Formats: sequence, structure tokens, C-alpha cells
Amino acid sequence: MAVDHDDTVPDGDGTRCVHGGRREATTGAPLHPGPVLSAPFHLGLPGEPTPTDFYGRADNPTWRALEEAIGELDGGECVLFASGMAAIAAVLRIGATRGGLVLPSDGYYQARALAHSELGPLGVAIGEAPTVGERPSLEGAGLVLAETPSNPGLDVCDIAAVAGAAHAAGALLAVDNTTATPLGQSPLALGADFTVASDTKALSGHGDVLLGHVSTRDAELAAALRTARTRGGAAPGPFETWLAHRGLGTLDLRLARQAANAAALVDVLLAHPAATDVRWPGHPADPAHALASRQMRRWNGVLRFTLPSAEAVGRFLAASRLTGSATSFGGLQSTADRRERWGDAVAPGLLRYSAGCEDTADLVADVRGALDAVLAG
Repeated sequence: MAVDHDDTVPDGDGTRCVHGGRREATTGAPLHPGPVLSAPFHLGLPGEPTPTDFYGRADNPTWRALEEAIGELDGGECVLFASGMAAIAAVLRIGATRGGLVLPSDGYYQARALAHSELGPLGVAIGEAPTVGERPSLEGAGLVLAETPSNPGLDVCDIAAVAGAAHAAGALLAVDNTTATPLGQSPLALGADFTVASDTKALSGHGDVLLGHVSTRDAELAAALRTARTRGGAAPGPFETWLAHRGLGTLDLRLARQAANAAALVDVLLAHPAATDVRWPGHPADPAHALASRQMRRWNGVLRFTLPSAEAVGRFLAASRLTGSATSFGGLQSTADRRERWGDAVAPGLLRYSAGCEDTADLVADVRGALDAVLAG
């Protein structure tokens, strides 16, 4: 008996992650097509129209498949870039053609460094403001960049309110959605003009590719992003794109385990005397929880806490069997990153912790033992 399919009911997160960007099945075609590894493409004869694919810096079928999948999750048109920083750079440069830039003072440090060192000397006004608290002047701004939850502080700003303020000042709003992921938060639906992310992190999820993307609902902005990618040469490799698309298929599953692990770890950290300043927006006691609950659909595995010193961090990492010492986040393995080493204005013992996909009981026991080792000295 045939089963009617109600097209008005949207697919769930897992279904969209698994099936997004997949081509319609044809007999004899591979179920999992591989990457298109070619720089030049056949152009045809003189007088024939230029094909969509003519050179690998401009477009590639492998890109389009992943862009379709991510665009569906973001609710806009996705443009891939070779890294998250390449994606942010394109957005900042587009914004700089419209006016000054306003960036989060507590966001990813390389975004601020790029703005001040490359765009500031060209006469672009650069302003900064924290994610929570002081509101910046937006006079003359062409673009506001927000990061929520922020990295590494995990503060949360009201995307809809920031979008309203930015638009009232004639500026665009870009939201770095890396920590939340497209499943956790939809900045475009909340009024943002761009949502940008490092897909090196949770989206690809295995720590084996560098990739980024920007999505927008504005066709002119999407065209500007594609032009910026082609002219700037920030083209992602087809193989890396294919790996990221493969990784996207398990994002729903990975995010669920990572969030469950983060929730369990936060309870341990809040009760342990070695840890202070514990933050994770998914916890009911977190200062950002009420706002985050209104604009985030799901939680993730990124949390933060502070140990007494850099030496205490060393004892914690040495005692942990499951926590790797590494930067980046969103991968299968739990990792911890002491953020002061990169120049973030944080305490020497602050750790950004990325809860991985280990069994929850194993991870909790491991982290509790590592915290005990900090106290033992």
C-alpha cells in the first residue's frame, strides 16, 4: 500500500543532515558519489554557452552539493570557503565597502586582528564591544559582527535585537554561528544578513578538514560572496568538501552526545572545588540560559571553566586519559584549550572544553579524576 507523504511537514534534523545535498537516485549511479577532482572542465565549442563548471576556482559540483545541504539547514544560500577565517574575511571586506566595522571584543581574536591590521590601515573605522553589556555606537557602521555564544566566553547576545539596531543604523549584521551550529541556532531567521561558521569544527566534526561557509537570504550578497571567493582565491578543495559533507551526515547524532556530555560535565564542574567560573548556556543556572533558550533550538558540547593557574591546567591535562590538549572544538574526541596562550584576555587557567562523543560515564569519571589531581597538586 502506498503511503502518502505530507510535504508540509519539515524533515527532522537527522534526516536533513543525512540527505541534504544528495542527488536524485538513478539506476547504476553511486549511492555515495565521490569528489570531482578537476581544476579545468570541458568548455565546448566556440559559440556554445559557457558551462556552470569551467574552472575549479569558480565552482565545482562537490561544492554545490554541500552548499545545498548547509543552505537548507541555515535557511539561506550557502557559499563555501577554504576556511572559517576565509569566510569571515570575505564578510568583513564586503562590510567595509559599506562603512565601518563593529566586532565583538570578546570574540575570536583572529577576526579582530584581521580587521585592525588589514582593513584599519585602509581607512576603515573599527569598533569593538563585548557580547554582553556595553552597547557600541553604530554611527557610520557598514557591518556588525556578532558571535553568540561567544568564543571562548560563551556569552549570548540577543540576535533579533542586534539585527534591529544594526539595520536601524544602515548596517548589515553577520553572526558567527560556529559554536551553536546550524542545528542549534538560525541567525537568518532572527534577522541576521549573514550567518558565518568555521566548518572545521562541529559541522564536519572529525578534525580532518579546514572549511568555512557564509549563508545569506539576499541574492546580491550571495553573488558578492561568490565573487569574493573567486577573486580572492579562497576556494575549498573538492576532497575536503566531500569529507565535510560526509561528516555532516552525523551532525545530529554527534551534537546530541556532545550536549549530553557537556550537561553531565557541567554538573561535575559546578560541584568541584578545583573549578570556578563554569559557563555553558545549556545549564539552567547559567547567566545566558534564559536568552539562549529563546533563540537556540539545541545545545552543543562547548563549555568553559577556570582552574587556579596554568600549572593547574597542566596537572589536569596530564591526569586526564580522554581529554586531548588541542585548539579547535566540535570533534569526536574531547579536547581542552587554554585560551590565554593565544592572546585572549582571560585568566591563565581558563579552559575552553569541547565535550566529545565518548561514553558519558567514562568522560565524567575521567574529568572528575583530573580535577582531583589538580587539588592534589
